[in-house]
Amino acid sequence: MTRTEREKMTAGEPYQQFDAELIGRRKFIRQQLQVINNETDNEKRNGGFKKLLGDVGDDFFVESEFKFDYGWNIHIGNHFYGNYDMTFLDTCPITIGEHCYFGPNVGLYTPIHPLDSVKRNADVELGAPITIGNSCWFGGRVTVLPGVTLGNNVVVGAGSVVTKSFGDNVVIAGNPARVIKQI
Repeated sequence: MTRTEREKMTAGEPYQQFDAELIGRRKFIRQQLQVINNETDNEKRNGGFKKLLGDVGDDFFVESEFKFDYGWNIHIGNHFYGNYDMTFLDTCPITIGEHCYFGPNVGLYTPIHPLDSVKRNADVELGAPITIGNSCWFGGRVTVLPGVTLGNNVVVGAGSVVTKSFGDNVVIAGNPARVIKQI
């Protein structure tokens, strides 16, 4: 049985990013986000975001200028707060646990572009999921790269670039992020 480009994408396999279904979804999401991000009523804005995401727990609150590609690969647990200007590129699943708080300008990026120019020029893309545990706190301008898993109770310092996975109960910071304190 032939797999769709969406199925290959979500599984982290090479896929054609200019597939008609994927283009259509990105266009739909951009149109929806343009309206939702301009909504000043918190309940309406957050209700609009929730309708576009894969699944979201209770007590979900995001300020305006939340951007993502597809929405269907974003899974957020209970008690989530996201500050202004978050960007989640969800070619692969992004899973966020409960009681997580993100500062402004946080970016979670699952896409991987091939290093080989022939593959890159053929518009082949792939990705790797991002998983974030419970009770995590991200400072402003944190960037998390493809394939990263963070454990429970992880604090990420402002401006950090997280290039690899870390376990539970740590404060990480820097570029690339490294453990600066055990909690």
